[in-house]
Amino acid sequence: MQTIIIVGGGAGGLELATRLGHKLGKKKQARIILVDRNRNHIWKPLLHEVATGSLDINTDGVVYRAHSSAHYYQFQLGAMVGLDRERKTIRLQALYDDAGKEVLPERELNYDTLVMAVGSVSNDFGTPGVADHCFYLDSHQQAERFHRALLNHFLRINQQSTESELKLAIVGGGATGVELAAELYHVADLLKVYGMPDMSAKRLKISLIEAGPRILPALPTRIALSAKRELAKLGVQILEDTRVVQADEGGFIANENSRIDADLMVWAAGVKAPEFIQAMDIFETNRAGQILVQDNLRSTVDDDIYVIGDCCACKQPDDTWVPPRAQSAHQMASMVYKNILLSRQDKPLQPYIYKDHGSLVNLSKYSTVGSLMGNLTKGSMFVEGRIARLVYISLYRMHQIAIHGWIKASAVMLAQKIGSAVKPKMKLH
Repeated sequence: MQTIIIVGGGAGGLELATRLGHKLGKKKQARIILVDRNRNHIWKPLLHEVATGSLDINTDGVVYRAHSSAHYYQFQLGAMVGLDRERKTIRLQALYDDAGKEVLPERELNYDTLVMAVGSVSNDFGTPGVADHCFYLDSHQQAERFHRALLNHFLRINQQSTESELKLAIVGGGATGVELAAELYHVADLLKVYGMPDMSAKRLKISLIEAGPRILPALPTRIALSAKRELAKLGVQILEDTRVVQADEGGFIANENSRIDADLMVWAAGVKAPEFIQAMDIFETNRAGQILVQDNLRSTVDDDIYVIGDCCACKQPDDTWVPPRAQSAHQMASMVYKNILLSRQDKPLQPYIYKDHGSLVNLSKYSTVGSLMGNLTKGSMFVEGRIARLVYISLYRMHQIAIHGWIKASAVMLAQKIGSAVKPKMKLH
């Protein structure tokens, strides 16, 4: 029986494991194994909401082990640290509990087909002090760590004079940084209802720092300008053409020795593939550590290894590279699903062509802006307000349908709707 291992349970990896589970695992035609270092899944574009407390991983996340039992695949908890192509095995790091006691030893898993879907992490470009003083939002653990620190600072500010401010600095004017800035203003106003009457968005001072000439550099200019206007209305200080050269306990030092003071600092600039990929010295990679692939998403060094999502470097016929976005991961998962089935039938594999369906940026309750059907309209179909918000929500709903199916996804959506009516509007612990 063929064993297919998918390493990484992000948007692409989980969707692929689900589809292969129903197609092959259910009928015992193949053994499908999903490997992830975390016990549960949250859609990565929503991590900024976990960071602010707008989303609770304990109620809104997907538990891999429970999900696997319902969708005919196996789940293995662990971090991949090694690969032996000759023996067709991957090595998982030993697992320890909080007290340092070994729960699971280092172990190996055998595969016939391997899919690398390990996503990406923030790239601090080796900037001094960043790793020691900044928060990252690459995982739900990091987002929850920031959330706890944020609540502590809110408590501190609430007890001080009304003139005191909470200073936050976010490096990176991409979608994560922009959406996080807006969401922070939203939750600061919510705290009035939850025992902090002197706390409000007026007591936040947020600096959004972008090294390039404008925020949202990967999106059309019209979207960027609209988002910039909305953020400015909220009070966000937008610092473009500002390159951070150092971080310390009190903030950032930028170009020309200017200083940006901050109580909390978030690094959301740049992405790269996890460092263990290059450390294995097996794959061809680019400067960001992403794995180079053929047009059918097989790695350039091994036809039994596919690569999808943010860790994949896929060149298109027009010499552009597929951007590291959720829609890319979804499309890649669908193509690898087809190609695995074609390979089992000894049929030619299909090339992957990226389809840009547009871009949306959600500015919390204040606004949503974006463009639709990017390939067809060259990003010119601009949408904002309620329509854009509905489209933005629908993207997450489509992901839920992909991993749960229509019936279960509808039940999950209903449960979340009911939950939002009875639970606090933000996580308070």
